[in-house]
Amino acid sequence: MKRLLKEIIQFRDERDWKQFHTPKNLALAISIEAAELNELFLWKTDNESTHVDSNKISDELADVLIYSMLMAESMGFDLDEIISSKLKKNEIKYPIEKSKGNSKKYTDL
Repeated sequence: MKRLLKEIIQFRDERDWKQFHTPKNLALAISIEAAELNELFLWKTDNESTHVDSNKISDELADVLIYSMLMAESMGFDLDEIISSKLKKNEIKYPIEKSKGNSKKYTDL
């Protein structure tokens, strides 16, 4: 991830875009790109959604991830640390014996 983040930051800095990448703007960008990803599946059945153009999906997913990584960087977060921390929290919320094969939210287990 560190190599990718370095490439993303280099791309951003070569264009002098850091000035626009405030946490608020990055949060909005993540949401907008996620909405564009969702739009690819809008009004499709589950079966139809398996035939959505994978190139379009990968482009939109990449946008979400890029903006997410930039937001983590702007907030001083270490991606490995915050992801590991969240997984540990989820292990507590979703113990295997209660959640395996179950889609319920942890409050309903």
